[in-house]
This record gives sequence, C-alpha cells and structure tokens, in this order.
Amino acid sequence: MSGACAGRRREPVFVSTLAFTPGTSKHRAMFGSDSGFAARVKAVLGPTNTGKTHLAIERMLAHSSGIIGFPLRLLARENYDRMVERKGAKHVALITGEEKIIPPEAKWFSCTVEAMPLDRAAEFVAVDEIQLCADPDRGHVFTDRLLHARGMVETMFLGSETIRPLLQRLVPNAQVETRPRLSQLEYAGPSKMVRLPPRTAVVAFSAAEVYAIAELIRRRKGGCAVVMGRLSPRTRNAQVALYQDREVDYLVATDAIGMGLNMNVDHVAFAGLGKFDGHRPRALTAAEIGQIAGRAGRGMKDGTFGTTTQCPPLSDEVVSAVESHHFEPLDLLCWRNSELDFSGIDPLLESLMAPPPRPGLARGNDASDLETLLALSRDADIRKLATSRGRMRLLWDACQIPDFRKLTDDTHARLCSRVFTQVIQDKALSADWLANQIAALDRAEGDIDTLMQRLAGIRVWSYIAARSDWVKDTLHWQNTARAVEDKLSDALHERLLSRFVDRRSAHLMRRLEAGEGDDLLSAVTLRGEVVVEGHSVGHIEGFGFVPDPDAAGDEKKLVLRAARRALRAEMPRRVTLLENAPDDGFAWTPEHALTWGGTPVGRLLRGTTALRPRVQVLDSEFLDGAERERVRRRLQAWVDAQVRRDLAPLFAAEAAAQDKPALRGPLHRLSESLGLIPGLDEETLAPDIRQALKALGVRSGRFALFIPALLKPRANATRMRLWSLFHGIATPDLPNAALVSLPPNPSAWPSGYATAAGWIEAGPILLRLDIAEKIAGELGYRARRGPATIPAGLASRFAIKPDMLPAVLRRLGFRVLPALGLAPGEHGPPAPAMLLPLRRRKPQAEVPPPAPIRATGPFAALAALRR
Repeated sequence: MSGACAGRRREPVFVSTLAFTPGTSKHRAMFGSDSGFAARVKAVLGPTNTGKTHLAIERMLAHSSGIIGFPLRLLARENYDRMVERKGAKHVALITGEEKIIPPEAKWFSCTVEAMPLDRAAEFVAVDEIQLCADPDRGHVFTDRLLHARGMVETMFLGSETIRPLLQRLVPNAQVETRPRLSQLEYAGPSKMVRLPPRTAVVAFSAAEVYAIAELIRRRKGGCAVVMGRLSPRTRNAQVALYQDREVDYLVATDAIGMGLNMNVDHVAFAGLGKFDGHRPRALTAAEIGQIAGRAGRGMKDGTFGTTTQCPPLSDEVVSAVESHHFEPLDLLCWRNSELDFSGIDPLLESLMAPPPRPGLARGNDASDLETLLALSRDADIRKLATSRGRMRLLWDACQIPDFRKLTDDTHARLCSRVFTQVIQDKALSADWLANQIAALDRAEGDIDTLMQRLAGIRVWSYIAARSDWVKDTLHWQNTARAVEDKLSDALHERLLSRFVDRRSAHLMRRLEAGEGDDLLSAVTLRGEVVVEGHSVGHIEGFGFVPDPDAAGDEKKLVLRAARRALRAEMPRRVTLLENAPDDGFAWTPEHALTWGGTPVGRLLRGTTALRPRVQVLDSEFLDGAERERVRRRLQAWVDAQVRRDLAPLFAAEAAAQDKPALRGPLHRLSESLGLIPGLDEETLAPDIRQALKALGVRSGRFALFIPALLKPRANATRMRLWSLFHGIATPDLPNAALVSLPPNPSAWPSGYATAAGWIEAGPILLRLDIAEKIAGELGYRARRGPATIPAGLASRFAIKPDMLPAVLRRLGFRVLPALGLAPGEHGPPAPAMLLPLRRRKPQAEVPPPAPIRATGPFAALAALRR
C-alpha cells in the first residue's frame, strides 16, 4: 500500500494490486493466519448462465460487510446499482479506476478486480471470472487475488471449470462447487446475415467489423444496438436498454459481451473466429467461444449459437465442447511478484521481473505499468527525484495510471512523469493543468471514433481526479470529469443511434414479421405523406409511391409492404381528383412528360400525325385497368384542348377549306407541317390560290408558306413541342421572342429544328422568318424599277454588323452594288451603294445524257462516219 494512503479507513483510494502478500504482519492482522483460510474459501465453478454472480451477491449481502471484484467497470457499475436497490445508497460503495463512490457508512463494495480495497477488513470477499488468472495481460492481478484476497468469514471465487486443477493445487483447502447451466445451448450452424432470427447478438472482433455489420443490419433489419469494451457505462447501458426494450431486435458486439453482460439473447452468431489480442492475431480457443456463445439462452430459456457472414462453420470438436461445456483445463496462471523492493528504481524493476516461485505459475505479458516504469527509468530527472521509499511508491503509483488511450507514442509515459514530478515538487497537481486537460476533451462534436477516443482520454483524468493524495478538492474534479464523460457518452449514444438504428423500420419489421400487418394503422396526409403506425414511410408522387430515401434493400420492400394498405384506398380518390382537376393543374414538360400538380403522371408518344400525339399513363401498381383508362382519357382531353387552343388559326383555316377543294391540298400539307412549309414561295401557287389562302390567315411569302399567327411565342412553343415529339427528341429551348437574328445553329439545335421554328438561313446568321419576309418585301418594292439606295439603318434592323449586310441581303434575293468613287475632275458627294434584286431563274429541266452507243450495234458505223 502506498505510504500516502496509510491509515485511511473511510476514504480508500486505488492502491497497488500487489501491495499485500501472505505472511506479512498487516495481512495476518486483517485476515488471520493462513491455516484458517481453507475452511472459509469456496470456488463456485461452471459454465455461463449458472447463477454464480447472483449467488455471490446474495451471500455478500447476507454478511455485515463485503467486497466483490468484477473484471469490467461496466459490471461493477451494473451490480452496484442492483446492490443500492437492495441496501440503499448510503451503505453501498463503488470503486473502479475512474469512479469512487464511498459513503461514510459503506459496508458493501462493488469494484473492479484491480481496485478492490484490500486494506479494508470485510466478512465476505469474492472475485468474478477467476479463470482470467490465465490472461497474459491482466491475469497477474486475478492470480494475486486468488492467492491473497480473503474475507474474514467467507471467500468465494467464481469462474469456469477450466481453472479447477490449478485452483485446487494453489488453494488446496478451497471447497469447489460445480453448478450446472440452467438452460441448453445448441449449435445452429452457419446462417446468412439476412436470415438471422430476432434477438440475435452478432459478435465481431474489431471496430471496423462491428461498424460494417451494424450498417448491414440497419439496412436489412431496421437497426441494432452496439456494445464494445470502449463504451462508457452510460453509453453501454443506453445501448443495452435499446435492445432490452425491444426497440431493436439485434445486437452487434465485440467479445466484451462474453464477460457477464446479461441480456435476453436467443442466438449468438460469430462473424469471425480470430482476434488481435493486443500483441498478435490468433484464433479463439474453444473456451473463449463457449464463454461468448453462453450469452445465448439466459435463465431457463434455451439458446443457440452459430456463424454468419464469411465466418467458416465451427468444427465438430469445438461444437461438442461448447454444447457439453467441457474444455481443456488451464495449465498455467499468470503471475507477477507482489513483494516489491522500493529501495530504488533498479531494485523495483528487478523485483517485478522475479520468476514465479512455484509450478503452475508463469510471467505474462509486461503490463503497461511495467512498460511505463521501464521508460521512466531511462529519464535522469526521474532518477534524481526517486530518492526515498515513499517517492518510489509514488512513482509506482503514477506508472499504474491506466493507459486507456492506447497511443503508440510516449504520450502516456510523459503524462505519468508529469504527475509524479508535480506531486513531488508541488505536493499536488496544478488545478489549472487539470482544468485545461479536461476542458480540451469537453467537446461533443465528431464521429463515433472521435468521441470514443475522447472518452478514453476523460477516463484517464477521472482516474487521476479520484486520487485524493494527488489532487486537491478531489470531489470537485471527479464531478467535473464525470460531467464531461456523461456529455460525451450521451453524444456517442446519439451518434450510434443515428448511424445504426432506424426505429421506424425496426418497429414495422417487428409488426410485419409477427403477422400483424393487417392491423397496422396507416393513412395518407393532405400533403401526400404516407404514415404507418405514426412513422412516415414515404410519400405519393402522382400515382406512385416513393419510399423514404434512407430505405434500401429489404427495408425498402418492408416500407412498400407497410404502405400498400393505405394506398389501396387512396389511389381511387386521387383518380377522381385528377378527373375533376382544372386545366391549369396540368403541364407539358420539354421531355414530353405530363404532370399533375408538378408530379409526372403520364407521357406523350408520337401519334399518327404531329398534331395528334398519344397519351400513355405512367406505370403504377396501385392503378387497375379501368382507373388507368380514366386517367388516360383526362390527360388526352387536356392535351387535345391545349393543341387546339394554341394552334387555333391552323384548325380554323383547315375547317374553312373543307368546302373549297383547291385549298384542301395546300392546307393539308400545312397541317402536316404544323403551319409552316419552308421553300414554298409565292410563285409556286397561282395568284387566286394565294389570295384565297390570305383570306384564311395563310401567307404565301418569298421563303415559305406559313400562318404568321403561329409564329407568336405561345403558339410557336406548342408547335415545337409537337415537332420535337414527332421527331423523337426532347424540346430544345426556343430563343427569346424579341430576338431578330441568331448565330447559326444556336445551342446545337437538331437538324431541321431552326427551319421548323420559323428561322431561315441568311448567310452567316439565322433570320426570323416574319422579319425576313417583311424586309424582303420592302426592299423588293423599293428596287422594283431598278437599282435603289440601301435604306439607312438596315443593318440595325437585322441586328447585325454593317459588314455582314451584303451576305444577308444576297440570301434574301438582293445584291449590293458597291459605291463608286469620284473620277478625277468630278466634284460632289460620291454615289452611294445601290441595291439590286437578283434575277430569279427557274430551274431548268436536266437533259439526260445520250445513251452510250454499243461498239457492235447497228449505229456504230454511222458514228464512225461522223467522226
């Protein structure tokens, strides 16, 4: 025991795990002579689910005082809460590395094995999971308790049958009791992840595996709880409550689940059969597999175990051993010398390295406290300060600060060095330093791994804050560290929930798998949101159902299944709403989709003519044939009305020509061309036909036969939608209606689109048809009797540069005569450039070439004479 802690009875702090050895005067004063131990030592051994821990707590609470040591802080906290419920908070204490709750009247102590207060006399002492004596890293602590920790009336060791031979050899007078398992454990074989039954715990052996499996279960099963050794008790309890309260039916855990965490697990599935033990990768032993598999089937309920994902099946030998609970006995327990020499650093190291004194014991791996002492022994400043036995004890205590962070550099050694140095020089740790270190961890943002690393850091400071011989106002600093740990724990729980749990899917899946699908309460809100059992599962778009975007795979199927009942009643109502909807509720997109209320419900297909497109209703599993036809008729009626309204001049001219046979042909061609036939100029039609067409609103111009009213923005937009649909393309954007000219092929228009849209090629530009007809008519009238001057501002009317004007005019049928300069001796202004119409030449019929004369034919001789 540290000298700083000598004589303290009411407020014990963490002491060296090897401070008490049999044969010392202090040990005999507390526990009596060795000869009296045998009658009071009992080992209760057996597989999991035998009620060993429950028995020990009942026995301890039956005594007037007691101490019980657990392998995990989580278990110490869990059983502390159970004991408080039985005996009241003022009589129960909790001592772990990071937490110390020690009321003045405390009689019963729940501790981690390392933190058991061996300086306190107690009628009852117990150690759980005593087979951990064989653990290479922590086993020496358990072995020390096995050899030295005794209660004044009763001592109890709880664990696996594998330790029986060595326990009986090392503690020959111990009474051994074997307890049978309360339920059966059966091998279920390998299983795919999607076929795992509810109430399954999947066990993986790395954080990356745990995360990957939890993500998969979330997508396929709605979510899972996550339990890892790095979780704080608060986070772990919240995750376990999530599982125990059946908010989720699956648990993903590391092998920490094998240490006494009692939950209602029916099946344990191994995702792997090997792990990294901190030093090297290795395969799990049969006893370790049995310890983990034993979490299935608690109480009198039988359980099963098996493998999943890529894990190979268990061998017949391992299966037989796990089912029968017969494992190879331990042949060695880990040991470290407890009679330490504090006369100096080197003697202390030598005593720690001492070989085991008897068969059955062996040195394990070097613990972090020994590694830290080795690192500090190389520091000359530390050696200068470690000059007395008291200071050596302080140095050893500082080295025993747990390395929860597991950093690979010398950060932990430097921390221990600073604690030792400050306590020596200043008698206590600096309050400012403590405040800064804790404040640096007081941040709840970050991902899961970041928060767990901060929790590891705050656990170190919780341990330091609990040392009343190092810290002034230890209660304040314990509470400060606890508040930060609680904050980080809550944040970590929320991150785990948001990443690995979908409560909606978990609830719906549980109801549906239980055969309660017909009883689900479902409805559709006014906004089209589909709600099942109070959970939003998606929304309606048109006559289709869009599941929640977070749903995928099996979850998506589940959501669709849950929503069908509500949609069966909703869809007929929506069909009726569409039939009675006003026309302004529909729209026609450039991609030829028909929308209702902004949502696609149909699409247009090419019809027999460009003016008569066909409507197709979008696929929906919620519409029957009759409902689909009602929707199609309403959409077709709207499309036909839109076309007739926007292209009314074309339909009016076609109707007026029905009793005029001479006009039917031109108007039929005009109808097929959506009101514009390029290249059909005024000389093609007879004058009387042109006049008759003009009366119907049809213009026979220099460049096309067209209806000017259809070139207005709204009508032209409808024309080009119909043209694009007929040609199987999406409708390109039309230019601004105020533009007169454009560069050639704007926005990569498809071939023929510019002409159909009312633009003509005019040399280096595209010119709007109506503007071209108007200006060409004016110029033709101006130059009807011969060359005429070019009107001022003509280039600006075309919205082009002046140097482009000759090329544009030539395409319109005019040539520009350049201005002639003044001859020598002439005076006055020069003659301007003149405009002259190009002669229109009617195309001549091509004369076919003469037929070739055969060399052997009757005309071959005449041909020769002509030559």
